[in-house]
Amino acid sequence: MAKNLVIVESPAKAKTIEKFLGKDFQVESSFGHIADLPSKELGIDVEGDFKPKYIVSTDKKSVVKKLKDLAKKADTVWLASDEDREGEAIAWHLFEQLKLKEANTKRIVFHEITKNAILKAVDNPRRINYNLVNAQQARRVLDRLVGYELSPVLWRKVKGGLSAGRVQSVAVRLIVEREREIEGFTPEASYRVDAEFVNSESKKFKAKLGKNFSTKKEAEEFLNSCLDAIFTVTDLQKKPAKKSPAAPFTTSTLQQEASRKLGFPVAKTMMMAQRLYEAGFITYMRTDSVNLSDDAKKAAQKEITSYYGAEYSKPRNYSTTAKGAQEAHEAIRPTDMSCHEISVDYDQDRLYSLIWKRTLASQMSDAELERTAVKIDNNKNDKTFLANGEVITFEGFLKVYLEGTDNEDEEQEGMLPMMEVNEVLENESIIATERYTRPAPRYTEASLVKRLEELGIGRPSTYAPTISTIQRREYVEKGTVEGKDRKYTQLTLEGGRISEKKLTEKVGSDKGKLVPTDIGNIVNDFLVENFETVLDYGFTAKVEDEFDEIASGKEDWTSMIKDFYKGFHVHVEDVAANADRASGQRLLGIDPESGKNVYVRLGRFGAMVQIGEATDEEKPKFASLQADQTMNTITFEEAMDLFKLPKTLGNYEGEELVVANGRFGPYVKFGSQFISLDKGENPMSVDMERAIELIEEKRKADAPIGTYEGMPVQKGVGRFGPFIKWNSIFINVNKKYDFDNLTQADLVELIEDKKKKEREKLIHNFEEVGIRVEKARWGRYNVIKGKVKVELPKTVEIEKLTQEEAVKMIEAKSPKKKTSKKK
Repeated sequence: MAKNLVIVESPAKAKTIEKFLGKDFQVESSFGHIADLPSKELGIDVEGDFKPKYIVSTDKKSVVKKLKDLAKKADTVWLASDEDREGEAIAWHLFEQLKLKEANTKRIVFHEITKNAILKAVDNPRRINYNLVNAQQARRVLDRLVGYELSPVLWRKVKGGLSAGRVQSVAVRLIVEREREIEGFTPEASYRVDAEFVNSESKKFKAKLGKNFSTKKEAEEFLNSCLDAIFTVTDLQKKPAKKSPAAPFTTSTLQQEASRKLGFPVAKTMMMAQRLYEAGFITYMRTDSVNLSDDAKKAAQKEITSYYGAEYSKPRNYSTTAKGAQEAHEAIRPTDMSCHEISVDYDQDRLYSLIWKRTLASQMSDAELERTAVKIDNNKNDKTFLANGEVITFEGFLKVYLEGTDNEDEEQEGMLPMMEVNEVLENESIIATERYTRPAPRYTEASLVKRLEELGIGRPSTYAPTISTIQRREYVEKGTVEGKDRKYTQLTLEGGRISEKKLTEKVGSDKGKLVPTDIGNIVNDFLVENFETVLDYGFTAKVEDEFDEIASGKEDWTSMIKDFYKGFHVHVEDVAANADRASGQRLLGIDPESGKNVYVRLGRFGAMVQIGEATDEEKPKFASLQADQTMNTITFEEAMDLFKLPKTLGNYEGEELVVANGRFGPYVKFGSQFISLDKGENPMSVDMERAIELIEEKRKADAPIGTYEGMPVQKGVGRFGPFIKWNSIFINVNKKYDFDNLTQADLVELIEDKKKKEREKLIHNFEEVGIRVEKARWGRYNVIKGKVKVELPKTVEIEKLTQEEAVKMIEAKSPKKKTSKKK
């Protein structure tokens, strides 16, 4: 038995650390938190001192027993959970639940999982920091109180099954307010004027007018005045300029940049970063700090000098400016700057490369530029064209990295040809384009993180779970609308004449952006109206500051919670008793047939249109909104169309054809088949001819493209891209194949490869009970029988899994058959 027991949070971290410690150390994992508040009760003594009631969940009992047994046999127990507040709380829970003793328990922390860092931590142990524990307890208790008390109010006043959260609800408010801003925005048109000139050396370049014209008439008058104009360079200025590198990554800047450059959702960035950290490739990924250690700066300097030359190196210190920054350790950086790239998996490799480049660039010289500004006047009017350009005279950090931007319309300045003052230029063309002002853009996950950080709401560890939660609760969703067509006018002066074109552009796209749902709008409005303080941005940021005060030992956590709860609880009871129900109801008009009111409102199963009142003798009529319709924007005409479905079109091949609207959008029903309409297609416009066309398209798509082992092979396109289907197995077809022209050899290769992977996945095959155990993603395993799939708990060792245990897991997950009772 090892003399030393080291406890970390994750098995991956345990494996990495075990390599650095000798045979006297046994490294085990707690698999995250081992204790938490109970799920079926408040678990907080609100009548007393707000003491939390922590319990060990059922799936953690075997872990706790194992760790307790090992701790009893060890001379020293080392608590090595992460160095933030969450990690400190885990260490404390381990100390309490394992009944450890101060005398032989040591707390160690490290910012990176490298041999030097681990050995240094072991040489410098400390005690548990109870200020950090209390800060985490305060957050957990306050969030539980808010969620536990507000959620039942939402069930009574809005809809069953809803929930509220202190930070999540504020994030939803930001998204709702931005959407309202967009809806209320009235675009204003003006004419932007761009020109193309040629200098005396026949080099072309572009310039633009300093100010837009308000009307088409003004733009036309200007173009007419330029018909015989002579254009001259009246001013030319060249100035040296510098561009400095961005600071190394913090949690939020990593999330923003990985979204811009890699297209990663925030949760994915954190998952990939966690793996890189646990494997020892990067430093701890939850940090507000932009600091780099002296060793890291020296290592970066060595790499820069070696690869690019001494003139590219410029060691720098950065200071943290984020509001309420806490626990300033180090920025996120590679643990070994000489490791330029890794080969783990595609996404981890890309994220590591981003971190390496950003860190190296932060210690490099400024980029040196020469900026040129040219003014061009003419002899026919007083308007001045401006041309700006820049030339990079020394790349500096740009050799490695340039930070991304959230501004999609940001124009990059290019080079300008050589010119002189008083030089006469030839005008190739002048184009006046109608342009519309735009509202503030919808939030992306990255820009929402940026805004939350600016407001001081949440902390590095909360951004990813907050954004995941509001989407999981369906208060917010990723937009799917490509945008609408908008016509605009373009006037062109070229070759001595003026021409006019009518062009079209897409506007209002929300694809991939965060958009509030109907239920998100209603819940937000109810909470803002009735719980203004809790939803206030300033209050939420102030709470974060108080957590910081607790973490530094300057404030008592129970006093802080008491002060909050005293007024909050009374207010909740008042709202529960006196507030009106909220359904987001909006009167759309009068039904011409019955003369009854037509409303759009939230119902038990979602947004719907209602004709009539609930109090009428005759029951109201209801129709669900289509997937692309919202309560805020649906019109009376669109609402009335919903009552025309389902619509019978006629008979085809002896089967009735019906067009209807379902849970997954509009469709045509043909016998037992349900054939979806094309995206955005209006079901009301589908006639018999279109329905038959859809049926034949479906038949063609489903027709076998070949056979394998006597069974047909079909192809199709699903949410994860193109696939083939064989023997009820779906096989993704990657880009190396020509999907439109798959050969028999391609089909054989794809199916054989899939079968090989399935064989490699198989760990156990309990044939007599029809159960198999397969490898899943992220090092997990699934126990499978028919359509029932159960993830194997982390605590169960795969090698020791018995058939009896597998059967119990399947039986626990299988739906119970209902038995009818005879009277």
